[in-house]
Amino acid sequence: MRHELITFGIESQLFGIDIMTIREIRAWSPVTRLPRVPEYVAGVVNLRGTVLPVIDLSVRLGWPATETTPRNPIVVTEFEGQSRGLIVHDVNDIVSIDGDTMQQPDAGAHDEISHFLLGIAPLDDQMVMVLDLKKLMSADELDLAA
Repeated sequence: MRHELITFGIESQLFGIDIMTIREIRAWSPVTRLPRVPEYVAGVVNLRGTVLPVIDLSVRLGWPATETTPRNPIVVTEFEGQSRGLIVHDVNDIVSIDGDTMQQPDAGAHDEISHFLLGIAPLDDQMVMVLDLKKLMSADELDLAA
């Protein structure tokens, strides 16, 4: 089985998300901060009249907050009827990964990232970490921002 992914960078690492969950990639727009939301929720933006929660994916994965600039895109995802924006450092390409080449993350790993991965696969001369959007978006705290 092949996986079609949008790839993007965070902290010099390559990540991918299933292309079917991507609603759009939009240019940066400032977010409105909200009180009492998790640290990884950067705030909300107006997406054509809809309040869109925006997650700093770097923070969600346990890394330092993204120092946003107008060059940071927001990847708008839709999963199980919920739309969320993800702040990433850059968007790279659409790629196709053979499911046989994807390896599961180490089951014994306790780092922040492996919990959110479907797998890791080789792509040219680097590795792409394929994110599990269900795990990434599963948090009661995200509903506070919606």
